[in-house]
Amino acid sequence: MTTETIQINRAPVLTLWACIVAEGLGYDHETALTLGKAVAGLNAQSKGRRLGIYSKPEPAEGEEPTKKYGLGEEFWIEICGRPVPAKNTRDGVRAVIKDEAIKPAGVEKYLASRFGESLEAVRQAMIDLASSYTPEELGLRAYGFYERFRPAIPSGKAGWGQKGELDLSLVRSLAKTKRK
Repeated sequence: MTTETIQINRAPVLTLWACIVAEGLGYDHETALTLGKAVAGLNAQSKGRRLGIYSKPEPAEGEEPTKKYGLGEEFWIEICGRPVPAKNTRDGVRAVIKDEAIKPAGVEKYLASRFGESLEAVRQAMIDLASSYTPEELGLRAYGFYERFRPAIPSGKAGWGQKGELDLSLVRSLAKTKRK
C-alpha cells in the first residue's frame, strides 16, 4: 500500500504530470512520455539560468546569435504552457533535445527509478485529475495545477535538486467532481 505523501524532487513530478496531460490532449503514451521529459528538462534549464546555475548558450566567435540552438525540431507542441520541440520519427512523434529524439523507454525507467513503488498510485491520482477536465480545460489549466500540487522546496539555489512532499490527496482534491 502506498502512503498519501511521498518525498520526491520536482523534475519527475513534472515529467509524469506533463506526460499525463499530453495523453489527455490525445497523444499516445510513448509520445507523451517524451513530451513530459522535454517539458521538465526545458523548465529545469530555464530555472537553472534564472538562478545562475546554467549560462545561456553563446554563439561561436564570429557567428550571429540565432533564435534557437539546433534543437532538431520539425514543429512545436505546447504542453503545460511550454512549447516543446518535436519531430516525426519512424516510431511516431517524439520530443527532441539537442537534435536527438527522446526515447520513451528511458523516460519510463527514469520515472520508475524516481517514484519507486509509488509510481502507479501517483500516476492514477494524476490521471484522475486530468480526466476530470475536457482537453481544452486541461490544456489551459495544466501548469496551474502543477504549481498547486508540486513538492514544496526552499526557494532559490537552496532548493535546486531538493526533495519535497508530494501530497496525493491534494492532487485528487483538484479533480472536478463529475456531475450525474
